[in-house]
Amino acid sequence: MNSEELLSLIGDHWNSIRESLDDEQNELLLARVRALADTAQDNNRAVAKALQGVRLALLQLPYDHAVQQALDSVRLVGASEGRPTVVVARELLTRLAGAPSLSPETAAIVTAVRRRLLRTPSLSAEEARARFAGAAPPLEVIRLADPERGDRYPDFQFPADDGTPHGVVLQVNRILLAETDPWGAADWWLSGNTWLGGPPASLLGALPDQQLVGAAAALVEGDG
Repeated sequence: MNSEELLSLIGDHWNSIRESLDDEQNELLLARVRALADTAQDNNRAVAKALQGVRLALLQLPYDHAVQQALDSVRLVGASEGRPTVVVARELLTRLAGAPSLSPETAAIVTAVRRRLLRTPSLSAEEARARFAGAAPPLEVIRLADPERGDRYPDFQFPADDGTPHGVVLQVNRILLAETDPWGAADWWLSGNTWLGGPPASLLGALPDQQLVGAAAALVEGDG
């Protein structure tokens, strides 16, 4: 299944998707489809990033939902045949224009999600630099911009003994393009994940590192 087929599948199952997600999750999914529709088709990296955001939102669906079960067979990167992905995303938005959960206030929903992520335990910029002998943390460490407190670094990335970040966290963050999409990467770590059985951040040390890496890689690349 390619990314265009995934978008068509979302349209085909929209009513059950809307019933399976809460209001915030529905609006976030729509916001990410809109972001994809607004992306320049010839910017492959931007399209891949936007597709990753759509798939992150879909991970909140129940395990047995048809769209959730299709996710692992989707290839989200690389060229695909047929209509361009961005065109299909725009067609999907038109198809859903009358959906009850469609709201023009998606910016407010995205803001609410970011506030939720910022409420999780985190290190200040100074505390994060202390983990690196005063140097700036590497780019693959998730950095969230808080308008009130400045940069924050979610503390699940660091072991409790004041050490540098977990190696598996850095590996997964590179896969999730945390340098360019820190909010999407943080959302993956801190939100429920049906396939893994809980938020990935809560499973550090409880699951094999390669299982977390594999789940992130499947999100970005698909198995096809």
